[in-house]
Amino acid sequence: MVSQEQRRRQLAREKFLRQQQRRTAARRKAHMRNSVIASVLGVVVIGSVALYTTGVMKNDNKDDKANASADVTPSASATSKAPDPCEKPAAGAVKKLSWKKEPAMTIATSAKYTLKLATTCGDIDVAMKTAAAPHTVNSFDFLAGKGFFDHTKCHRLTTNGIYVLQCGDPTGTGSGGPGYTIPDENLKDKSLKGNVYPAGTVAMANTGQKHTGGSQFFLVYQDSQLPPSYTPFGTVSEAGLKVLKKIAAAGENTGAGDGAPNATVVINKATVTKS
Repeated sequence: MVSQEQRRRQLAREKFLRQQQRRTAARRKAHMRNSVIASVLGVVVIGSVALYTTGVMKNDNKDDKANASADVTPSASATSKAPDPCEKPAAGAVKKLSWKKEPAMTIATSAKYTLKLATTCGDIDVAMKTAAAPHTVNSFDFLAGKGFFDHTKCHRLTTNGIYVLQCGDPTGTGSGGPGYTIPDENLKDKSLKGNVYPAGTVAMANTGQKHTGGSQFFLVYQDSQLPPSYTPFGTVSEAGLKVLKKIAAAGENTGAGDGAPNATVVINKATVTKS
């Protein structure tokens, strides 16, 4: 007959094994997730679900709390955030705007246009490639003129595998858009050598399917290996690139290389000017 002490020890061993299995599964999931970040941008527009998770599997009961001291890893120990390098957002609220169709072409395709993002972290100027990406530039001119981007958060920062800041979603969730889509453009741009989007590139996000760009876009702050599937439509100024690197230096909130930026990155106002 099994004594109470023997039974107690057996239950303790079983509980320990369950805890180890959960932790091993969590670490395996985190490793797999980091390994695919470089190949999957996970950009999301109109009506789609965000293609990235915001954290590694959590321990799910009190047993794990009792053994927390035995489960510390280098990544888990980095819990303190860097100081927020950005200012408080300007007063105002995001406009809830949506359209059923892509706006009619109103820009002069032979002219030069500049997108200015006045953010809480500093101004980011983007020289847009009008002739190569007229639909994209026209859409930005339209949306900026309607105040669509004003007071919106840049909701995603990647710091592992690919190095981008993603903005342009009025919902801040990764699933918002303007209600319409625009065609892919300029996918054979000379700057995209060896499937690398060089630092300073501004490109459209999409769902992973052709011609699904909307309002979300990403700004590359360090050379990033990506398939040429995302419309490159602009180049960030040198001063703007410094702002992006400042944001990146503050990190993101998951510690896994893909999440919301720790910096308070809000586009106070977006404007498009013709020169």
